[in-house]
Amino acid sequence: MAKQFDEDAAPTVKGKSMYQYIAEAWKKPGEGYMKELSLQRRVKWRREENFSRVERPTRLDRARKLGYKAKQGYVVVRGRVRKGSMHKRTIKGGRRAKRKGITKITGGKSLQRICEERTQKRFPNLEVLNSYWVGQDGHHEWYEVILVDPHHPVIKADPKINWISGGSHKGRVYRGKTSAGKRGRGLHKKGKGTEKIRPSIGANKGLGK
Repeated sequence: MAKQFDEDAAPTVKGKSMYQYIAEAWKKPGEGYMKELSLQRRVKWRREENFSRVERPTRLDRARKLGYKAKQGYVVVRGRVRKGSMHKRTIKGGRRAKRKGITKITGGKSLQRICEERTQKRFPNLEVLNSYWVGQDGHHEWYEVILVDPHHPVIKADPKINWISGGSHKGRVYRGKTSAGKRGRGLHKKGKGTEKIRPSIGANKGLGK
């Protein structure tokens, strides 16, 4: 005797959201249709003025995760920073090549943090909320920075973001308070090996006293 099909007992298949499809496409931007799209974007971005305001985020899934809302008071700016490690002038004194200290000198801040700080300098009336990577070529990397107007009435009326209107959050990007800043300070890690990171490396070394 055939068993009757029970609709209530059947497993429910949950479909993917739009943001999941966007996130999957950006996992491998150098493959598929994203490869051609990324190439066209980079050609256009090279001709644009650096740190220019964009109408809508290029990566909507990342922007939403990092706090962006499609409402008044939010601004998205695309910035470009140069790639590569630091280079110093050639030392004329007698040294071996490996002791000259010219190449392979990495900075204390990531390119993403540098892009955030330069964006803040160009928009002093706004506050940097977060940023995300959108592309790179052989010379530059592009990031889109989410900024918030702390004095906008819509922002002040929103209980989820009105904390940024407080005076203690002014210039937060310069103090490593963004997600990229916390990553550079080691605050995305917990447990063994991170005992001297909190509240900051400088405070544990006695530099903050």
